[in-house]
Amino acid sequence: MNLSVDRPELLWLLLIAFIPLINLGQKAFPYPWLAIMPRDALSISVDILLRLLAAICIVSLVLGIAGIHRKRASVERIGQGAHIVLLLDRSVSMDQTFANRTPTGHEESKTTAALRLVKAFFSERLHDQFAVVAFSTSPILAMPITAKRAPIMAALDAMNRPALAHTDIGRGLGMALTTFKTDIPTATRVVLFVSDGAGVIDRLVQETIRSDVLKLGVHIYYLYLRTEGDPGLFEADALPDRDAPAALHRFFESLGVPYRAFEADNPDAIRTAVETIGRLEMNSTQYVEQTPRRDYSSSAYAAALIALLLLLAARFAERRLGSQVDAQRHAKAAV
Repeated sequence: MNLSVDRPELLWLLLIAFIPLINLGQKAFPYPWLAIMPRDALSISVDILLRLLAAICIVSLVLGIAGIHRKRASVERIGQGAHIVLLLDRSVSMDQTFANRTPTGHEESKTTAALRLVKAFFSERLHDQFAVVAFSTSPILAMPITAKRAPIMAALDAMNRPALAHTDIGRGLGMALTTFKTDIPTATRVVLFVSDGAGVIDRLVQETIRSDVLKLGVHIYYLYLRTEGDPGLFEADALPDRDAPAALHRFFESLGVPYRAFEADNPDAIRTAVETIGRLEMNSTQYVEQTPRRDYSSSAYAAALIALLLLLAARFAERRLGSQVDAQRHAKAAV
């Protein structure tokens, strides 16, 4: 269990636990010769039990005072899933509805709808690890790769803050790929790119992204949240350097890695796309789980207390046979 203590110099006190095993500490009484008496298995068992309880009490107290604990450790596990980076567009247009207006009443913005479904997606994938990168004018690493759900959900909740005006997709993709560079080699790496538009990526940045994607073996999913009246993702006449979703789609297709695009114009379409991604990314993955330090001092003190209470109960249950005989003699004399 990878146990340790804070004060190992106190462990020599464990030698005291041998004393009750050698000497019970009870008062001796003179009796006639008892060799002809049969062995009393119950008495022998009680004697052994009391000795062990005394030893357990001493050992538990010493370990509690020494600060016994389980050290922090890394445990390798194998499950089904992937390491997924959510790359979320936080430009101003993402705070509008699919009908290109400010949400009113029960309407959801594209960001709210996407985050609601992504959170459900993350919650269902128990063996995945996640990271969150937001981008607009500049990229922000909201949460690095982690298996802990609470900080991931907090990072997603923080994405509902007011958005900024500009969109720099190239830098956002660069930061998303950077989060994988310290990842374990056997992990299945996925970038889930959620945006309602696109942008021109500089040629030099394109080459850097292409090199990193191939080196890291990243799978890319482009979830395009199409606003009413905007050009579609699969426009046939989109040029590679145009500021259009179709151009970005073609760039992703040219990277030579597993890639799939989804076009969603309502929350139900987002749900379908997210569920499809969940079915596609169910590969076996090896991951490392960090186990925190755990203090066992309280458990040691509790064990010592229980053993001590049992010893006290046994002590108060003792009766002197000599006292009983004297009482019987006095009773007969009185008669």
